[in-house]
Formats: sequence, C-alpha cells, structure tokens
Amino acid sequence: MTPFKPVTLSERVLLLLLAAVQFTHIMDFMIMMPLGPQLMRQLAIRPDQFTWLLSAYTWSAGIAGLVATLYVDRFDRRPLLLVMYAGFAVGTLACALSHSYEQLLAARLVSGAFGGVSAALVMTIVSDVMPPSRRAAGIGIVMTAFSAASALGVPAGLKLAEWFDWESPFVFIAIVAAVMWVVALLGMPALRGHLTTGGPSGKWRNLIALIGNRNVQWGLLLMICMMAAHFTVIPFLSPYLVSNVGLPESQLFLVYMTGGVLTVFTGPLAGRWADRFGRWRVYAIMTAVASVVILMLTNAPPLSLWAVLMLAGFFFVFASGRFGPGQAIASLAVKPAQRGAFMSLSSCVRDLASGGIGVLAGVVVKRDGDTGPYHGYHLLGWIAVVCGLISLWVARRVKVVG
Repeated sequence: MTPFKPVTLSERVLLLLLAAVQFTHIMDFMIMMPLGPQLMRQLAIRPDQFTWLLSAYTWSAGIAGLVATLYVDRFDRRPLLLVMYAGFAVGTLACALSHSYEQLLAARLVSGAFGGVSAALVMTIVSDVMPPSRRAAGIGIVMTAFSAASALGVPAGLKLAEWFDWESPFVFIAIVAAVMWVVALLGMPALRGHLTTGGPSGKWRNLIALIGNRNVQWGLLLMICMMAAHFTVIPFLSPYLVSNVGLPESQLFLVYMTGGVLTVFTGPLAGRWADRFGRWRVYAIMTAVASVVILMLTNAPPLSLWAVLMLAGFFFVFASGRFGPGQAIASLAVKPAQRGAFMSLSSCVRDLASGGIGVLAGVVVKRDGDTGPYHGYHLLGWIAVVCGLISLWVARRVKVVG
C-alpha cells in the first residue's frame, strides 16, 4: 500500500488557482452546446455549420497541443502559461464580438488553440509540483473544475444568455479569465525544476523519440481508452434523456447540476483514495462501477425525475472519478524533463480522439424523424464499457518513470 501524505496548504492554494484556470477553459468549451438554438437563430447558422463550430475548438486544441510538444519543456512553466492563457482570454472575448458564422469560427479556432495548450500546461504543472505519493489527490482537486463548470458555470452562462444575449457568457468567461490571469501573474511561483534535469531540446527528433518510447505509447493509449470509455456516451446523453427517458428539457440542467455538485466532493476523494490505496486499484473499482451504471443509463426506459437524477449522479461520480487516478498513472510514464511535452501530446491525442468519438456517435445513433426516440444508444454504452475494460489492462502496462 502506498504511504499517504495529505496535500499541503501551499500546494492546495496553487491547485485551486490551476483549477480556476481549468474552469474557464472547460466552461468555454461546454457552453457552446446548449447555446446552439440561440446561435443558429440569431446568426443564421445551419446545423452543419454549428457542428463545425463545436469540432473546430477540439481540433484546434489538438493541433496546438501537438505543436506545443516541440517547445513546452524549454521554458519556465509560469510565463508560458501566462502567454497561452492570455491568448485564450482574447480568443474568448473575440467570440463575444463576432457578428457572423465566419468570425465566430475564427474566434473558436483561436480560443481552442490557446485554451488547449493552457489545459495541458495546467496538468503538467500539477504533475511537476505534486510528488507521486500525492499526485492523484492533486489531479482530483484540479478536476473539480469540470464539476464546477457543469454545476455552476454552464447554468450561469445559460441564465446570462437568457437575460441578455448569447454573447454574454463569453464576456463573463473572458472577465473571469482576465482576473485569474492577474492572480496567476502575482501569485504563481516560477516553475523551472524540469529545466535542470537535462530534458529534450524540443526538436523534431526529440518528439519522434518521445512518441517512439513504448512506455509513452502505453500512456497515450490509456488516455485514448479513458476518453472513449467516458465521452462515447456524452454527445447523445441529453437528447436520449429527453426523447427516450422522458426528462423534460426544462429540467435537463438538473442532471448536470446534480453531477457537478456531487463530483466537487467525490473527485478529490477518489484522488486521495488512489494515493492511499493504490492508483490502479481505485481506477479499477471506479471503472467497474461506471461500466454497470453506463449500461443502465444507455438502456434506460422512461423514468421519474428522481430516478434520472440518481442514475446520472452515479454516472458522473464513478465515470468522472476515474480520471484522477487514470491521469496520475499516465503522468508517471515519463521523466519530469519530458512531462510538458508528454502532457501536450496527451492533450493532443485526447482532443483528436474526442473529435473522432463524436463522429462515431453520430454514425451509430439514429432517430425516427425530428421528434422520435433515438436508436443505437445502447451500442455506444457497450463500446464505452469495452474501452473501459481495455483501459484496465493498458493501465497495468504503464511503468512508473517519473
């Protein structure tokens, strides 16, 4: 059993700052989906164009993450994060100032590129400052950003759009990002430890050597499997709950609010358990329970509101809870000097995989007309479960290096 040491106060302050940075990035990504009807109506955007707005953010983040692997380990983490985060804030503000589909698409490409690299840097910094004995707990604290974005950010953004207009959520995110940029400028310490360990120079041959490392390949494959095990069922979760399970659309926000509130507490708890009882053991338990819940969710008949919230709550707790232990396992695949490049490459793989997963979901799931039930969602559930089980085997293959 791994010796357990609690997260210190100074570490917790830095982790909360990084979680706030991550919160703005995640909210910026998530808010686009529920704003779809309003955007398509006011900017005369076709459904296929709206799909490009969603995928452009992910693909841009993935490509930027790949480019970032060439230079991310050559600089102090702090100024690099400040530059990338400033670009993200400007890109998000540009979204609010857009008056056409073309302008909004360009703004999403900018915010996705800078936001994707910022997100990768956040996870890199967590892995730098948190030793392996406390790393899962640290990642669990930062992962609460997803919970906060689901429970607070998205509902607040939708209310702002309802009270004012679709631009207001992006203005809100840009303001919060500007405030957090100042906090990071004043409060984040220099992070140069990786520069003293003889790391790669950032040239193409180093990237090729990194990708050719078998342990790195296992770590990247673990990230792909984790993404597939979770996000395969995400794109059609809301439509399925409304059309097949009978959840009123006006109460859909309760699903995300419930899941977000629960995971604010259970996410860090799963990280602490992973540090105390073993990363793979906790990851396996979370995956096993999540697999059962996913099958129940993707095969659910019409249910009452309370039953839906209970089922969705279990889904968010266990399916999201495995990311802390899983990310901690993957972060140990490389030495500290290569961690930034690995995290950027991991972010690239994750974003590109999520784009492919969205395409897969669209191919598998069909619908009867414009208002009928969805068919094939249960197949996505089985795909997610199989990918989750494969991830257990892959996680065992990742060797602890750094």
